Amino acid sequence: MNRIKTWKKLSIFALLGLVLSWVVSCGIGPNSGQPPAARQEVEFWTMQLKPQFTDYFNHLIARFETENPGVKVRWVDVPWAAMEQKILAAVSAKTAPDVVNLNPNFASLLAGRNAWLYLDSKIPAQVRQQYLQNIWKACTFEGKSFGIPWYLTTRITIYNRQILEQAGISKPPTTYAELAAAAKQIKEKTGKYAFFVSFVPEDAAEVLQSLVQMGVELVDTQGKAAFNTPAGKAAFQYWVDLYKQGLLPREVLTEGHRRAIELYQAGKIAFLNSGPQFFKTIAQNAPDIARVSAAAFEITGKTGKKNVAVMNLVIPQDTDQPDLALKFALFVTNKDNQLVFAKQANVLPSIKEALQDPYFQSLPADATPVDQARIISAAQLQDAEVLVPAMKDINQLQKFIYENLQAAMLGQKTVEQAVADAAKAWNQLRNQVS
Repeated sequence: MNRIKTWKKLSIFALLGLVLSWVVSCGIGPNSGQPPAARQEVEFWTMQLKPQFTDYFNHLIARFETENPGVKVRWVDVPWAAMEQKILAAVSAKTAPDVVNLNPNFASLLAGRNAWLYLDSKIPAQVRQQYLQNIWKACTFEGKSFGIPWYLTTRITIYNRQILEQAGISKPPTTYAELAAAAKQIKEKTGKYAFFVSFVPEDAAEVLQSLVQMGVELVDTQGKAAFNTPAGKAAFQYWVDLYKQGLLPREVLTEGHRRAIELYQAGKIAFLNSGPQFFKTIAQNAPDIARVSAAAFEITGKTGKKNVAVMNLVIPQDTDQPDLALKFALFVTNKDNQLVFAKQANVLPSIKEALQDPYFQSLPADATPVDQARIISAAQLQDAEVLVPAMKDINQLQKFIYENLQAAMLGQKTVEQAVADAAKAWNQLRNQVS
């Protein structure tokens, strides 16, 4: 009997030995005895920056690795259209990279799920103060910092001088009221449209931002709809009137911002609200239009507010090396690295000192439209802000407003009913998730 018991014990130990040897061979690997924090690799995701900026990032990463012996940075560039799905899946599976490039609106959706590392206690005040404070604020959620600002663009007005001359307009409009008058004059004199703005719910937030510029408060301090007001109804009425008067192309209800670029390059609209980087695109695709194009300040409402688009870096909550990830994110966004990248990419830095560089302050003697656009864009930055604040379900708010605005434009609802229905839909959603 004792021999049988001894044999059974030996068999169990042998089986355990086989299991353990299989585990080792399958790869917990030679570093399995080390805690996860000992891993000295940073995985860094960007959005659609290859191949144009491959050399820049290779040099950037090489310098960081030289300054931090033993550290390796693995750079992964993700197509713009695929980023949201990929990062959502990675966060859910707890396989997210250590540092990821997003924008505040999308990042805030995951901030509401506690996906990101909060940074207020990790970044000294003197470091935070190096960044534009209105931009840093855009990377906060419910008062807590979840991201580090990186590169920026402000929207400018690119305009066709030839169309304005044909219409008898001496200078581009600066307000929405002036834009409506110019749209009527351009249509009457040339048969062309002044501009194209998309009302597709899934597209750009330009119309939503225009409401804020017109003095509309989107939500109150409790997150409830605050736009069912005289200001909100007036803003809805503005767009409804333009559409019903035939001063907007019919496809604004079905096409996105890409259509605006196509129409501008074809010489069919007078104004394009976009970033200064599009001058190069126009020059490549439509050189004749580029030759008659110039830059002006962004069109705004009575508030005078101007929009800024922000790219930031966030650190997932589940990273096993938060300190190293933060060190790399601050390295990418420091003054010197931002300045080099901003010059290469024709964007703006989020560091105050970098913005004081002459490149953003004064025109060269042989200034091109791209140079003029850069100076205008940078000049707007001190007062620019993210017009639509980071909040949970912001995409749903845009959907409710756009769908009801479309119904009013098509005559299916009155403006008053459209505004009320959009507010009701948003408040019902808030009640469900609160």
